[in-house]
Amino acid sequence: MTDRAMQEPTLLLLTALADEPRHGYALAREVEAISGGRVKMRTGTLYGALERLLQQGLIEVHKEEVVDSRLRRTYTLTAPGRAALATEAERIAATAREATRRLGVSGKAATT
Repeated sequence: MTDRAMQEPTLLLLTALADEPRHGYALAREVEAISGGRVKMRTGTLYGALERLLQQGLIEVHKEEVVDSRLRRTYTLTAPGRAALATEAERIAATAREATRRLGVSGKAATT
């Protein structure tokens, strides 16, 4: 990974895999849940992102099984994927802390 911020789909997929392996449909549902319904990954976007994450070594296939005559792959984070997610989580947390600090310094609530 580079030093630049992760794109949101990558962040959401890695987060969805942080606690347990999941297959594609379960990942799509988990991404939607994590984002509060804001992000709904379409099939092409989901599998394209998974393929890219596989190539980058951030995830790997945990197992493959045939379900209803179709191959189902279950994915899991790799050690580099876990490290990249931890780094991104800290970057986001640091930015949030700074935003909170600056909001507190002004002493005024934003009005819109």
